[in-house]
Amino acid sequence: MLFLQLLLQGLQVGALYALTAAGFALIFGATRIFHFAHGSAFTLAGYTFLFTSQAGWPWYLGGLASVGVATLFGIGIYWFVYRPIQRHEGSFFTVFVAAFGVGIVVQNLVGMFAGRGFASVDTPLSRATEVLPDVYLAQVFWVAIGLSLVLFLLLTLFLTRHHAGVALRALHQNPDLLRAYGLSSTKLSLLAFAVGSALVAPAAMLTAMTSGLNEAIGHHVMLISMAATIVGGVGSLRGAALAGLMLGVAEAVALSFVDTQWAEAVSFLVLFAFIIFRPSGIFGIAQAR
Repeated sequence: MLFLQLLLQGLQVGALYALTAAGFALIFGATRIFHFAHGSAFTLAGYTFLFTSQAGWPWYLGGLASVGVATLFGIGIYWFVYRPIQRHEGSFFTVFVAAFGVGIVVQNLVGMFAGRGFASVDTPLSRATEVLPDVYLAQVFWVAIGLSLVLFLLLTLFLTRHHAGVALRALHQNPDLLRAYGLSSTKLSLLAFAVGSALVAPAAMLTAMTSGLNEAIGHHVMLISMAATIVGGVGSLRGAALAGLMLGVAEAVALSFVDTQWAEAVSFLVLFAFIIFRPSGIFGIAQAR
């Protein structure tokens, strides 16, 4: 039953990976900005939920605060960091270095104010019960799966049915054409960062309820989001979400065969395999040479 237990755990973790990866893929696909500080939005959202829970706030108010902090962080970093760099025609590498610097600052600030150990939120949803012999499942499993499906469905409907979502999809393809139709690429970029950053908040909250948070968790989240975006196919939200789910399952199931410290490496073995054998990813379009 160990394999089944690990598989269920992997599905839960993978559902959270899918949300964060979809958020990163949305931002990168729309703006072509390698938003390395995406993991910092996850960290801030998670610790906001942690602090509000410790302060005795109801979970829904803590959740709203978490979403608000993540969204404001995404909007703020685009407006005050990325946009000035782009306005001065900064390179892709300049943007990446700036984002990396923001991530380091956030990590150290969180470490200063919240400590450098793991912290978690204790809720009834986190308490596992035996559902099969030697197989334990917490209610948070169903919350993670259900919430991920609902949010991804809403995101898909927004991007395919709402005019702002359709414009967001077209942003990276032809921004000049959008301006010709009277649409602002700056406003659409802000929307991409707001929506993409908000997606990490539910994943951060559920992580705080399960495995817990530390100040460096944002780096792991960012690396998984990047790997899922490449494996799923750059520009494909469904690919990023599916790849995030796959990587979560792969990490968990790998514990049956390798030590804990090697589990994270499995995700990058999957990434390397796709880079070598299918560089376009699962749903990506192969480029002619």
